[in-house]
Amino acid sequence: MPETIDSDLVILGGGPGGYAAAFLAADKGMKVTLIDAGPKPGGTCLYVGCIPSKALLHAAKLVTDARDAKHAGIHFGEPRIDLDAVRGWENKVVEGLGKNLLELCKRRKVEYVSARGSFVDGNTLELSDGSRRRFRHCIVATGSVPIIPPPLRLESPRVMDSTGALKLEDVPARLLVVGGGYIGLELGYVYAALGSKVTVVELTDGLLPGVDRELVTPLFKRLSGMFDKIYLKTKVAKLEEAGKGIKAVLEGEEVEEKEPTFDRVLVAVGRRPASKGFGLENTKVELDEKGFIKVDAQRRTTEPAIYAIGDVAGEPMLAHKASHEGKVAVEAIAGDRGAAFDFRAIPAVVFTDPEIAWCGLTEGEAKRAGREVKTARFPWGASGRAATLGRTEGLTKLIVDPESDVVLGVGIVGTDAGELIGEAVLAVEMGATARDLSLTIHPHPTLTETVGEAAESLHGLATHLYRPRK
Repeated sequence: MPETIDSDLVILGGGPGGYAAAFLAADKGMKVTLIDAGPKPGGTCLYVGCIPSKALLHAAKLVTDARDAKHAGIHFGEPRIDLDAVRGWENKVVEGLGKNLLELCKRRKVEYVSARGSFVDGNTLELSDGSRRRFRHCIVATGSVPIIPPPLRLESPRVMDSTGALKLEDVPARLLVVGGGYIGLELGYVYAALGSKVTVVELTDGLLPGVDRELVTPLFKRLSGMFDKIYLKTKVAKLEEAGKGIKAVLEGEEVEEKEPTFDRVLVAVGRRPASKGFGLENTKVELDEKGFIKVDAQRRTTEPAIYAIGDVAGEPMLAHKASHEGKVAVEAIAGDRGAAFDFRAIPAVVFTDPEIAWCGLTEGEAKRAGREVKTARFPWGASGRAATLGRTEGLTKLIVDPESDVVLGVGIVGTDAGELIGEAVLAVEMGATARDLSLTIHPHPTLTETVGEAAESLHGLATHLYRPRK
């Protein structure tokens, strides 16, 4: 008989949601087992997602910043890209963080098991090492996997998903990016900065579908100068081998060449929940029509002992959302009846250059819901700090309730937008008013001033933006 080991809490999946839940549960005195197929905790985000992509984006931005320095009278020669060293930097960052997480497991006495797990029933997991784990509670945090549509499935090393693209095996002369979402644009930006001629093909009528068009516009203008081509309302009907390249069959009115050949193709059309292949059918857990595990506000599934968090439990598929859900689930398991997941203020960031970040209600969502809102915009052309950076294309936008003056949502496009959105998240989370933001003393000259001045502009009082009184 397989060995049976009991735990207060078993967590299946060692990504940001899984390890955050494990650490909190251990801090609360629970006996915790964290199970993941990788040799160390971290999951997709650390090893083939958030962290390696941001390391490469940092390298890419160094290149573009050097090229842009000419506006300040500083001229550099063409950069010499040492791919081995870039990969080494990426791997060093990833390995260091993974090592730290494993050490935190040891210090908290969290049992980390490198194995795959499958449910035998609602209280038992069988692991690929032959052992079993019985649990009082389990949190499923198995994440998501890239989607590859059938017409684009080609057994070729030249056709990559996001995981393959992050390996940075070479800098292809011509790269096709299928999908104009955040993954495609971030990685397209990396390869373009390193020297590839990048073509982006997006099926809808705009990049970053679902994101405020006003925020996307400055990014579209900059990427249009970096990428070779951007095709909207265009479909990649087929991929096929063509000598030492991949031929793509493109269908769209704006397409200049219907069957171009590329050195590599990145397919980045989305991700799906990783909810199959680990025995959920042996439990009472239910899935929705998209494959997400059904959960309540405390992240409890329809199987009393099992909870689910992160990508596998619903959109948005964001690491920080998973971490927060993991903590909510642990609090609920610990007996806190007030623990609940509130998604009003989940921030989202697109780490291109410029970055786009937003949280709370968007203007588009308000219109679709028929909700009346007031909108304030502060263009970065009026920001002293943006001027000193030579990056005045940005915009800070507030969505406010017209009666209460409460800030309902914030959107920012511009340099370091992801760092600026934190103040906005706090404002939305705490129910702050636009007046609260306008009365907050922001340091000068900084980009954070744009948040305060956007709030001031609602009342026609922005210092660096003149609007005649009506």
